[in-house]
Amino acid sequence: MNSLKIRRTAIAVTAATLLPFSLAACSDSGSDTGAAPTAAAGNEAKTGESTPAGDSMTGAQPFGPACAGVPEEGAGSFDGMAKDPVATAASNNPALSTLVAAVKKAGLVDTLNNAKDITVFAPTNDAFAKIPKADLDKVLADKATLTKILTYHVVGQKLTPKQLDNGSFETLEKGMVTTKGSGEAYKVNDTSNVVCGNVKTANANVYIVDTVLMPK
Repeated sequence: MNSLKIRRTAIAVTAATLLPFSLAACSDSGSDTGAAPTAAAGNEAKTGESTPAGDSMTGAQPFGPACAGVPEEGAGSFDGMAKDPVATAASNNPALSTLVAAVKKAGLVDTLNNAKDITVFAPTNDAFAKIPKADLDKVLADKATLTKILTYHVVGQKLTPKQLDNGSFETLEKGMVTTKGSGEAYKVNDTSNVVCGNVKTANANVYIVDTVLMPK
């Protein structure tokens, strides 16, 4: 009888001793299981933070109301224009047909296509239509004057939209153009609005404008 009591007492003592360790082990195991998802969630959060908040927010995309008129596919689309040098790219955009005709008359196609890293302020057909027809015909017939006007629309470096905020740049004609604005609203020489900006071609950044720029 005494032996049985002693045995029961020993078992009870052993159980009492081991129970806290078992509970602690269970608690640690549960803690590890709970911590894993937290760490994973933290990693997911970090991954989300490290990913750029949309490439379209970096300013690499074309902007402006006239951009809506650019074809979504084909040689005249933004992707298509990006593959061609600037004069060729412009020839695939119907809104720039008058400019392209003027460039051909002035013999500047190869000059523009072979130039490296330039910016072109490209007047639309509507921009040329603002000039009285008699005056426009006279300019188109005078190669020297036409060349002077067209090269005044070209800057010898690729300009980003940010550089247009408050800029002054020498043109290939050797005159200066000024730019002002912010976001998606810019003016050139205080008279011409950028209606579709930051259009990429193989060798140029193009800013399509609504008024022909005249050298001073």
